[in-house]
Amino acid sequence: MKYAVIIIAALIMVWVIWTQTGYNRDLPEVSGHISLVQEVNPLETDSIRGNIIGIQPFMLETDYLKAERFYAKMNAYLSEASSQGLILENSIVLLPEYLGTWLVIVDEKISVAESSSLTSAMAKLVFSNPVSFFQHFNYSAKESDKIAAALFRMKSEKMAEIYASTFSRLAKEYQVHIAAGSIILPEPKINGSKIEVYPTAPLYNTAFLFLPDGNIHPREVRKAFPIDSEHPFVTAADVKDIPQYQLPFGNVGVLVCADSWYPESYEAVKGVDIVLVNSYCAIDGAMDVPWGGYNGGPAPADVDFNDIGVLTEQEAWLKYALPGRLVQSGAEVGANVFLRGRLWDLGTDGQPFFLRGGALQHINPAEQGGIWSMQF
Repeated sequence: MKYAVIIIAALIMVWVIWTQTGYNRDLPEVSGHISLVQEVNPLETDSIRGNIIGIQPFMLETDYLKAERFYAKMNAYLSEASSQGLILENSIVLLPEYLGTWLVIVDEKISVAESSSLTSAMAKLVFSNPVSFFQHFNYSAKESDKIAAALFRMKSEKMAEIYASTFSRLAKEYQVHIAAGSIILPEPKINGSKIEVYPTAPLYNTAFLFLPDGNIHPREVRKAFPIDSEHPFVTAADVKDIPQYQLPFGNVGVLVCADSWYPESYEAVKGVDIVLVNSYCAIDGAMDVPWGGYNGGPAPADVDFNDIGVLTEQEAWLKYALPGRLVQSGAEVGANVFLRGRLWDLGTDGQPFFLRGGALQHINPAEQGGIWSMQF
C-alpha cells in the first residue's frame, strides 16, 4: 500500500509538471502561404454591383494556438486583397467550412499542434484538461462520439469569442461583409458582435455573416445535412431554417458544404441573387478519386446512380453541388471555396468554383493559399 501511494503521488506530480509546461516555446511566424491572387474574368462595365472575394486559407495547426495568431492569419489574406485593390464598396468575403472549428486547440500546449494525428491531439487535450473534460462529458448523452462532443463543448466559449472578435474586427477594419466559414458550437446565439453558446445544448456546424459595422447578422446558418464523419457529434438543423440575407448589393444565401448537394437547400434560398458555399474536403487528393455517392444522407431523386464509381469526386461536385444546382435557386452568381492546409493527418483538397451568369468561370488553381475576386 505504501509503494502504491508513492507511485500514485509520483504520477500526479508528473502530470502536474506536464500540464504546466510546453506552452511558451517559440512558434513559427504566421504566414498566409499565398500562392495565387486572381481577378476572375473582370467585367468591363460601369454597372458592377460588387464582388465576391473567395479566400482559400492554407491553415497550419499552429495558426490556432493563440487568438492573435488566428487574427494575424486571417488578416494576411484581407491585407493582401486590399493591397491588390480587390476590396470594393460592396465586397463580400467568402471563407471555408471548418475554418473556426480547430480553435478547439487554442491556448493548449504546442505538442497538441505537433501531434502526428488528430486522435493524438485530442488525447492530449483530454489529458491537459481532465476536470473540465469530464464535466462536459456528462453533457454528451445524445452523441455517439462523446469525446469529440465534450471537447467542443469544453472549449466552445473561448472558440466563439475568438472567432467572433476576429471577424468582427476584420469586417470593420476593411469595411466588408464576411461570410466567415463555419465553426462547431453548441446552440450558438448572436448578440451584436458576440456569439453566445450553451455548452449543454446540441452541437451545430454553423456559419455566420459579419457586417461592415462589426456586428453579426442576427441569423446564422446551421448545416442541415451533416456527413457521415459529423453524425457522431453534430446535430442536423432544419433545412427550412436556412436564411436569406438582404444586403446592399443583392439577396444572398449561404450554404454549408454538403447542403449544396441537396435541392431542398436551394428551395430554402430560392429567389436570392447570390449563393455562397463554404466547404472542407478531407483527404489529400480526394477530388481525383472515384465518387462514392452521397455521404451522410440519401441521394436526391435526380441523382444518376450510374455515376457512382464512374465520375471523379471533382466531376460529382460539378454535377451535383453548386455548379450543377445553382439554377434551382434562381440565382446566376455563386461561389464555393475550400479549406486547405496541413492539419494533422486529415488531409485537404479542393479548388474554388465561381459562377456568373449561371456559367462556371475559369480559375487558376492555388497550390497553397489563394485569393480570387469575381465581380458581379
